[in-house]
Order: sequence, then structure tokens, then C-alpha cells
Amino acid sequence: MKAVLSKVTGGPETLVYEDVPAPEAKPGHAVISVKAVGVNFPDVLMIEDKYQSKPPRPFSPGGELSGVVKAVGEGVTNVKVGDRILANTGSGGMAEEVLLPANRLWHIPDSMPHDIAAAFILTYGTSWHSLKDRADLKAGETLLVLGAAGGVGLAAVELGKAMGARVIAACSSQEKVDLAIKHGADAGVVYGRGPFDRDGQKALGQLFKEAGGEHGFDVIYDAIGGDYAEPALRSIAWEGRYLVVGFAAGDIPKIPLNLALLKGCQIVGVFWGTWAARNPELFAKSIDELLELYAQGKVKPHVSERFPLERGADAIAHLGSRKAMGKVVVTVD
Repeated sequence: MKAVLSKVTGGPETLVYEDVPAPEAKPGHAVISVKAVGVNFPDVLMIEDKYQSKPPRPFSPGGELSGVVKAVGEGVTNVKVGDRILANTGSGGMAEEVLLPANRLWHIPDSMPHDIAAAFILTYGTSWHSLKDRADLKAGETLLVLGAAGGVGLAAVELGKAMGARVIAACSSQEKVDLAIKHGADAGVVYGRGPFDRDGQKALGQLFKEAGGEHGFDVIYDAIGGDYAEPALRSIAWEGRYLVVGFAAGDIPKIPLNLALLKGCQIVGVFWGTWAARNPELFAKSIDELLELYAQGKVKPHVSERFPLERGADAIAHLGSRKAMGKVVVTVD
């Protein structure tokens, strides 16, 4: 079978597409015929050894997928051959077949296309955990989403609205703001491309303060980091919650902690993967909740680009360029 492999540290240009042995079922596991793979920012970082998790090489990128159960090992009772499933894998998804623990598989409805299913679990799981568990977002509160047209950003917009919040989308272009508004944001702001000097950061801070109004933002969802973090934090409401979700801008920001004191706010870390591993029952419950929201029509991933498996490296490169809107998906014939 074919797979996209990372054999050496480097960017997407270092990835190779070649034959690897097909997996065989073993106890407690199932072999999945992969149909689609969601591409996420951790894939960009992982192949460069810049992510928290560093799988041993060679490995395939791709932390979420959808497919059909091809074979099951001894003791597997929750899925059977022919079932349509989605899975959170961490890595390893960009292959024609994968072997996964059966307890990490979720059934998907027949009405859910495979490309949508592959774009679902990581972004919506991250944003649901962020807003529900870490921020305790309440109806009537105001939410600022940085990078609101990206995968996790659009998920945060939709989920924020489903939770009854007023959502302000912050993006690098009006086109991206318009997409976020189409997915439920109440309004949006366009910020420039960093890096910013001190005057640029002050101007950005003023932009966010105007968007937040006199009260400020009760919750700020930041998957961008870099020079955007401090200006955004300056617009937070008294006793607001600032969610540290990721660093798509590339740099890990240094936050003056006097801002947390002056605002009486919380700076809250979000590491969904570790939370899911530590809390399997809560994780399973959250996926069931998200699938129910999908069934109700309250959330739906926006897949903007699709690449065939042999172009998996191009898919990662496109996402890394920060030009993508919504989700990028690799499809497997």
C-alpha cells in the first residue's frame, strides 16, 4: 500500500510517497481503509520536530481521518467490518490503510461525507474543550476568535454561537472575515500581517479594544500567538478568560503578567490531546456531543481544498502558508 512518510526532519519538501507494508489486525485493534485525512497545524510542526509530540521516524503525518473498517482483531466488539468511522490518531493518517485501537473509533452517520468527517474531530474537539471546559463560556458573553477563518477558528465561531455567545471574528483579510460571518460570527475585524513593531502592536491593541467595546471580551480564543497575543489580551474584560490554543504565527509570545493582574483575568492553557488522553470518558462524551450538534445542523466543517494522497506534502505546505480557509483534506481513493 502507499503512504506519505516523514523520514528526515524538515518541511513538506522532505516528505516521500512510497510503498509500505499493509497492517494486519491484532487484538483490540481494527484495520481501517482510509477515505480522507484532515490536515492540521500540528502536521506542519511535527515533520519539523517542533511539536510537543515527536513520533519515531518513519511516520505518516495526519492526526485525524475517516474511513471504513476493513478487519477487526480479537476482542473488538464496538465496530465491525464495513462500518464508517472517524478517528483521532495523533499521526499516521496519510496512508491507504491504518491500524488503530478500536476504542479510538467513532461511528459516523451515513449522511456525513468522509471528507467532512475527516475535518471534524480535531478542530471541533479542540474548540469544544476550549470554550466549554476551559473557558466555561456562557450565553450572552462576548467571544473574540483570532484566526477565525482557520480550522479551529471556524469551529470556535460555530460553537461559540451554538453556546449563545456574541462572536467577533478576527482575520487577516476581509475575505476571511466574510467566511467567518457566513459561519455565524456577529461581526469581524481585519488585522494586518505581522511581525509588528511597538507602534504596530499599539494600533492592533486599539483595533481589538474598539471591537470589544467598553466591556471588552469575556473570552479570547487565540490560536495565533506571536505579536497578536499581547494586543488581544489588552482588550479582555474584567475577569475574562484568555485561551492559549496555539501559535500559528510562528512565535511563542511573552505576555506581561501585569496585564493579568490589572484585568483580573485568567490566562488558560489548552492542550486538547493530553486532556483527551488523561480523560478518556470525558473525551468520548465530548465527541458524542459534537456529533449531536452536527446532526442538529449547528456545526459543519468548511473544507476549502482537497488533495489526493500522493500530494499530501502539498496539502501540508498549503496549510503552512496560512492562506487556507477552513479545513484542508487529503482524500484517498
